[in-house]
Amino acid sequence: MLLSAGSFAQQAAQWELVVLGIAQDGGIPQLGCERPICQEIRAGKRPAEKVASLGLIERRTGASYVFDATPDFPAQMQRLTGGKLPAGIFLTHAHMGHYTGLMFLGREVVNAPSVPVYATERMGAFLRGNGPWSQLVSIPNIALRTLTYDQPIALDGGVTVTAFKVPHRDEFSDTVGFRISGPNRSALFIPDIDRWEKWERSIRDVASTVDYAFLDGTFATATEINRPIEDIPHPLMSRTRELLKGVKAKLWFIHINNSNAEIDGPDVVKEGMTFPM
Repeated sequence: MLLSAGSFAQQAAQWELVVLGIAQDGGIPQLGCERPICQEIRAGKRPAEKVASLGLIERRTGASYVFDATPDFPAQMQRLTGGKLPAGIFLTHAHMGHYTGLMFLGREVVNAPSVPVYATERMGAFLRGNGPWSQLVSIPNIALRTLTYDQPIALDGGVTVTAFKVPHRDEFSDTVGFRISGPNRSALFIPDIDRWEKWERSIRDVASTVDYAFLDGTFATATEINRPIEDIPHPLMSRTRELLKGVKAKLWFIHINNSNAEIDGPDVVKEGMTFPM
């Protein structure tokens, strides 16, 4: 049977999501952490966990995109592309684990040539208005592209990315999650949210429209940290499981804190896992 050029291109596309890190902003072992998991990692008994990030790559062409630029950005790009720069970076918000990897694009390191960085209007204003990030914009090592809520951005190869606002501690920027739609499958990426109940949407309804859901798994219990969880709210894993029971999407937890005893659970994503898109 003869295939049209369009159908051949769609069949030939080999988009994959790659898990580049699973940890909360400070990584694991986190600075100052004396919990058993941190001690085991420092003793060489288990690998360190990089900060939460997803990569998207087309295996035939090598075209790649990254979701959040973490402090582990160089090692994560080594895993994804062998160290080549991505075709674009999508940022969720201005907490340290989600954008500070942009520093490696500056003149002190690679002096990147205008890497597209997709961010909301408020996130872009934060980068333009505060050093050292403003220098990345002015040189320019990065080229800011404004995300508009609920407006898909079409990438090459039949991929679209759609940002949507989620409630979080928005000291310096607003916060978004992403729907990533490939030629064959789709995924949610929401590494940070305060409470599902505070969101104007139903996570159950949204997750019913995708194949994979990479969701905030920061805490398993409300008492695992040494301060009130109300100061740094996140949905507990048990609540997320309850809300998503029986939905279409396969639930994967990401953005795991060093205090979370469920880090090795079967529904916690692992660095290096790949998902066809």
